[in-house]
Amino acid sequence: MTPDDRTPVIVGCGEAVDRPAALSHALDPIGLMALAARRADEDAGGGLLRQVDRLDVVNLVSWRYADPLGELATRLGIAPRSLSYAPIGGETPTKLIHEAALAIARGEAQVALIAGGEAQHSAARAQKEGADLPWSPFAHDAPARVERATYLHPLAIALGASLPVNVYPFYEMASACTWGQTPAVAQAESAELWARYAAVAADNPSSWLGRRYAADDIARVTTDNRLIAWPYTKLMVANPMVNQGAAVIVTSLALARAAGIDPAAMIYLIGGAVADEPRDYLARDGYAASSAQNAVLDRASGLNDGRPFDAIELYSCFPCVPKMARRTLELSEDVVPTVTGGLTFFGAPLNDYMLHATAAMVRRLRSGGGAGLLYGQGEFVTKHHALVLSSAQPNRSFDQDYSVASDAENRRGTVPPIVSPTDGAATLETATILYRRDGTVDRGVVILRTEDGARTMAAVAPDDRATLAAITDRECYPVGRNGTVTAGDVPCWVIA
Repeated sequence: MTPDDRTPVIVGCGEAVDRPAALSHALDPIGLMALAARRADEDAGGGLLRQVDRLDVVNLVSWRYADPLGELATRLGIAPRSLSYAPIGGETPTKLIHEAALAIARGEAQVALIAGGEAQHSAARAQKEGADLPWSPFAHDAPARVERATYLHPLAIALGASLPVNVYPFYEMASACTWGQTPAVAQAESAELWARYAAVAADNPSSWLGRRYAADDIARVTTDNRLIAWPYTKLMVANPMVNQGAAVIVTSLALARAAGIDPAAMIYLIGGAVADEPRDYLARDGYAASSAQNAVLDRASGLNDGRPFDAIELYSCFPCVPKMARRTLELSEDVVPTVTGGLTFFGAPLNDYMLHATAAMVRRLRSGGGAGLLYGQGEFVTKHHALVLSSAQPNRSFDQDYSVASDAENRRGTVPPIVSPTDGAATLETATILYRRDGTVDRGVVILRTEDGARTMAAVAPDDRATLAAITDRECYPVGRNGTVTAGDVPCWVIA
């Protein structure tokens, strides 16, 4: 087999959405994966599923299985030589598809199946109703479903800023301030961008929320659209309460031809890029941009020879992600950065969204041709992975060297030392406010610079109206404002 024959191609994609009237008929996550895999096989013309010799499954959260890989293989009646259960991360599907393509290009695999599924909606409903689910027994002895973020600084954990929804707002404020926007303009950009995601989701039959939302409805705070973490409302954050599964089949060009697959149905994998930020977000050079994101997107653009992409999918867990990416890619303000619909409106089956995005991208490129960009992100603006797909066969072999970690490192500025908060003056670097379910303030959380340039963190008391008002000011960001830290069991910062 020649290197050209080993060119990796996506030949099948399948999706599954489950809205059971009764929990007794609810599909479990592996059931969703299996259904999606069979549909991917049908999409490829049938017959490839039994030839799968590589199986990659995205780490699932909504149910725990003793052997998720083995159970999926058994349900599908396949016996792959290579099996992997990937770590948690929104970029994971992009990574798995990329790694499968690399294995095929090296001749280490013939047919790869990448699958993921979550049934968080059914699991939460069962817990709420006190009902039993007709699934395989919950494997209490299996590894924990969600990795505890022990790699974060103890300050971040102590202040409750250890979940993505509490961290991405730091990037929102810092980036918008750097761009010279007022908070009102930045919030309007987020809402208008999210409305474009919603419009795409409304036309996607696999979406969880199949309706359009106006920008005003996304930005307006209501009982049903409460604030989660300033400035993000519920309709600006990922929606994991879904039952969705997806699967992608990747094989070689030679095998696809031998299987009689229509050349117009083959989507070529051109290459990709990966880079990470330091996992502890306090140990970064700043929050106005991500060097890893920029390096990954620049490499992806280079893989398309600098030409505009015909379709793009920019990860959309929170608005700051595609807003930063749009600027790096020099895209217009009115760009539609999705073929899928976004993690709010299409749905966020936890770590699986980019598998659904791949399916949507394949459909788009089959129908319209051209090149497409898939960009996924994981953790706290931490892990970045991009893939470039094309309807046209590439004129070069699949690139095995895809890490741009050194480029990302070269772009980084100086990282300030991190210190424990002590009594004294400190300047605001960025901030957010965390809200309770009833809409009241739980606390503010601020990242600060001390007088000697070190970085620290503190809370803002829920009754500190002046500081909270400065953080939520619609006309001016408080970045760079001076204030005073009072150390104690819960260190607090008060704006001057």
